[in-house]
Amino acid sequence: MIGIYEVRHVRSAERELMATLPDGALMQRAAGALAAHCARVLGGPYGARVALLVGSGDNGGDALYAGARLARRGATVDAVLAHPDRAHRGGLAALRASGGNVSDRPVRAIASADVVVDGLLGIGGRGGLRGDAARLAEVAHDRGGLVVAVDLPSGVEPDTGETPGAYVAADLTVTFGARKVALVVDPGAAAAGHVVDVDIGLGPYLPAPRMQVLERADLTALLPEPGRDAHKYTRGLVGVLAGSRAYAGAAVLAVGAAVRGGAGMVRYRGEAADAVRARWPEVVTAPGRVQAWVIGPGLGDDEARRREIKEVLAERVPVVIDADGLRFLPGRFDSPALLTPHAGELARLLDVDRGDIESRRLHYAAAAARRWNAVVLLKGSTTLVASPDGRVRANPTGTPALATAGTGDVLAGLAGSLLASGLDPLDAGSVAAYVHGSAGRIAAAAGGYPSAMDVLDALPHAFAAVRLDRIGP
Repeated sequence: MIGIYEVRHVRSAERELMATLPDGALMQRAAGALAAHCARVLGGPYGARVALLVGSGDNGGDALYAGARLARRGATVDAVLAHPDRAHRGGLAALRASGGNVSDRPVRAIASADVVVDGLLGIGGRGGLRGDAARLAEVAHDRGGLVVAVDLPSGVEPDTGETPGAYVAADLTVTFGARKVALVVDPGAAAAGHVVDVDIGLGPYLPAPRMQVLERADLTALLPEPGRDAHKYTRGLVGVLAGSRAYAGAAVLAVGAAVRGGAGMVRYRGEAADAVRARWPEVVTAPGRVQAWVIGPGLGDDEARRREIKEVLAERVPVVIDADGLRFLPGRFDSPALLTPHAGELARLLDVDRGDIESRRLHYAAAAARRWNAVVLLKGSTTLVASPDGRVRANPTGTPALATAGTGDVLAGLAGSLLASGLDPLDAGSVAAYVHGSAGRIAAAAGGYPSAMDVLDALPHAFAAVRLDRIGP
């Protein structure tokens, strides 16, 4: 797993590492990596034009030292100083000694650059860009060319991904030592563009992370693998309470994902039994025991649903609650639960505006997890899975291909199947989000605009990729 860190952890690790190194060694490591990645996106620095947006902190120093390296390799480098009297002295001297310039025409320098390097603010910045820095960011954005951010796009809140004011929108972010929260949580993640992690030696000094991003190898370890003596009852029994006469398709999709998610048996309860049996003849519609429930897709908002949901929750087995099921939540869960709202649904649950949820995704996902004592999977451009104990995972496989009706039903059924197989709600939600996103990408790669059924049909291929890793060459 990739650990995601808050500023305080990064700062502490930097202090401990710097105590073991000569003065300036850590900045030179960062500057060397930054210069190398700038040279790569330029296709070589010789003859290129580079504009450095330089603030007063260490990020400005990184940018200046990197600019010096690029200038020595034949680039024309112009530094635009947001605070001329507070620019990093050593970096500024190195730039000048290498043939770089301090520009007195910042707009021209930025507009004519092949790449703009954003070193305005570092991880210590708060509250968005202001004054001259905000105007420089606007010029860099309006020019339409490549922007490389140093460690983090300036103006983005590092510990939340929020953008409370003006900020830099980067194409590439070169981050040092540890992945920061804002690089995996929108809107900050969108501002970062493609992220490159550079190891500068902080690893031994960082604590165990509370926030993580799953990698494919983690799925290999987490996904249950049936043994030689497996049978349908040991692979997991999942119940699905979903669908209505108006929304039979939601039941078909959720049940299908539970079937293809690895469950040994799926039981269906709801008003769409005929549609479910027609598409999934292996599904059982008679009552019986289950090891996890999926509640809500297409269920409708009739008050009669409240009684059904109450009956199911009384069984006290792990549950996934999605869509219409979210209308009938208990005050607080005392058994394992995974809630899967999108931003609009979470806004209704917490009585805030949807825009508030979108701009403060991490805050509200964590708040809802504490409020209901349940794992909350907040769907969206960057899906977050938040546990009431403070752990959070960000999903790396999201894709716009999933922005179509019915894909949430697929996700709910898939997560329920994983719950029934024995994963806890945090692992089930994280793995489901990863596989679901991978299936969306596979479906999109086939061409056109995939439907929810296309995503469902791609689930076996997404699982196969993980199993091939497990089997090995």
